[in-house]
Amino acid sequence: MGDQERIRVAGAVAREMRGAGPWEVPQRLCDAAVRLLPVDDAGVALRGEGMPVPLGASGRRAADVMEIEVDLGDGPGLEAAATGSPVFARDLASCRDACRWPVFAQQAAAAGVRSVYALPLGARAVCVGTLELCRDVPGEPPDELRTARAVAEVVTAALVSLSMAEPDDAGGWLSPLAVDHGEVYQAVGMVMVQLGVPADEALALLRGHAFAQGCPVLELAHEVIALQVRLDGPPPA
Repeated sequence: MGDQERIRVAGAVAREMRGAGPWEVPQRLCDAAVRLLPVDDAGVALRGEGMPVPLGASGRRAADVMEIEVDLGDGPGLEAAATGSPVFARDLASCRDACRWPVFAQQAAAAGVRSVYALPLGARAVCVGTLELCRDVPGEPPDELRTARAVAEVVTAALVSLSMAEPDDAGGWLSPLAVDHGEVYQAVGMVMVQLGVPADEALALLRGHAFAQGCPVLELAHEVIALQVRLDGPPPA
């Protein structure tokens, strides 16, 4: 990838950032990605313990894709974060992608997304999150894949710089989307205490109950924290 392409992308992202408050940066980064690439939506998520933490999205479809991955613990974004390599879902209605991520593919396609290109943020050894590019039509990764990689590099640098710029207010720069999803971790902690199980099992139980009830994990987490719901064991079959 040439330096000129990095400079061009960095300049475009910088223009998109003008006047943005710290909490607006994740969404502005997604807006810049959509302007630079032939995609319909973009989302950014941090890599979390067993669960991505959505930071921002340019539109509803990208937000839906990240929410589905939070609910299921499966999808292109989680695979990209785990492997540190780009993951392409070329057609979520195809047998290939439907077999790879059965429930994710069905739900994402129902939300109007036909292809997803997930790029890791950071190096293979240290992946801090993902940039997820969504299209409402199937197809190969964009011809501008080098540009997409440059966008991912700039997004990574911007998020790392932003987190380091607020050392006395850890997390104060996080978008409302990310703050909301922090409640899932609170609910996991409560389930761990209530049932005496480790974090991964508590998260799996939370996801299982949410799936059984047909509601997002975030919605069930709100109810657990508010003591409106108590998980006493595995979800009903």
